[in-house]
Amino acid sequence: MAGRGRKKEKIIKVKESSVDDITTNMNKEYFSNYEVLIIIVISVVFGGILGSIITLNREKSSQSNNELDEFITTYNSIITNYYKNVDNKKLINAAIKGMVNYLDDPYSIYMDEDDTENFTQTVNGQYEGVGVSVSKVDNSIEIVAIFKDSPADKAGLKPGDKIIKVNNKDVSGMELDDVVKLIKNKKKVNIIVKRDNKEKEITLKQNTVVIPSVSSRIVESNNKKVGVLNVSIFAANTYKQFKNKLDDLENKKIDSLIIDVRQNSGGHLDQVSKILSLFMKQDKVIYQIKTKKGVEKYYSTGKKSKNYNVVVLIDNGSASASEILAAAMNESYGATLMGEKTYGKGTVQKEYMLNSGASIKYTVEKWFTPKGKSINGKGISPTIEVALSDEYTNNPTDENDNQLQEAIKFLTEEKKTN
Repeated sequence: MAGRGRKKEKIIKVKESSVDDITTNMNKEYFSNYEVLIIIVISVVFGGILGSIITLNREKSSQSNNELDEFITTYNSIITNYYKNVDNKKLINAAIKGMVNYLDDPYSIYMDEDDTENFTQTVNGQYEGVGVSVSKVDNSIEIVAIFKDSPADKAGLKPGDKIIKVNNKDVSGMELDDVVKLIKNKKKVNIIVKRDNKEKEITLKQNTVVIPSVSSRIVESNNKKVGVLNVSIFAANTYKQFKNKLDDLENKKIDSLIIDVRQNSGGHLDQVSKILSLFMKQDKVIYQIKTKKGVEKYYSTGKKSKNYNVVVLIDNGSASASEILAAAMNESYGATLMGEKTYGKGTVQKEYMLNSGASIKYTVEKWFTPKGKSINGKGISPTIEVALSDEYTNNPTDENDNQLQEAIKFLTEEKKTN
């Protein structure tokens, strides 16, 4: 996912296996004989390619025809007769990758096992691990973030701690990925960290770690309370987090709301639909989907509409699910869009999970805004354009965030109605 000038970081995660993997498996335990009834909208960068709306498909094909017979014959011939040893798995993956490349579609791609694992972990919103994000700083492995209530949090680890040893192995000078593998491949791990020139030994047991995707706060200006909800991605648990945060803000009597989806690269479509239904009644269209059968409108399932003003902050990193939310809030709720033009991702991909743990995705549909507009390749223009200042880029604080400050000013100094 795109960020604003962040260092390369790794979230330490491990393999898990559960029945929940059917819908949004976070790891390599894949199922292959049924189709998962879930649609996700995602924009995650893999190999420099931005993804899009995805339908998870995990059905195994048993169909055979002359073309497939020819493929199998060729495969068997190479395996049997080629003068060097051939890796069967790599040969099959190369053939699959070739089929996807033939489509000549930037959003139809092959993802290897690691990319697929990272992809599904991100959109699932939780994983089995110790709950730390690490980065390589000055040739040392440093903890840069701790997830709340994770094993690392409960053990007292802190951002800034330097990892010296993992299971008695000195990790000084090791590559970041290699250190992550040492930690994530064990259910129980012993690490030694350095803090304030003192070494501390800690034993961690892996557990379910929830990745927060929504944060909230209240900003007061001109005797008015503005609620701010930052949504980093629409993961499988984002709606629950969003609703809890919104309920808390409303209980504190906010006068208006800012939904910040800047640099939000997408996520689950069902999560966006549920969030939109918090703001609008059932008669409101929230998006449209075009297939070979025609165009179908999708409606809010909400029982009533909110009555306060909303600003949605957007930028060129807002994509897919973020764009669906922004368009629906603008066209069907009357929210003001502020910031910069969005990325512009309006096609739908189906994801096919391979038994190897890799996956492919290919374009199958297009989506449109409630009013039937296509944003693919165009993006969504803000109601009020505000370019992000260099001050924020150099020092990312709320005070330097001119887009946020303009939204607060707009909501507190002008009386607007939806």
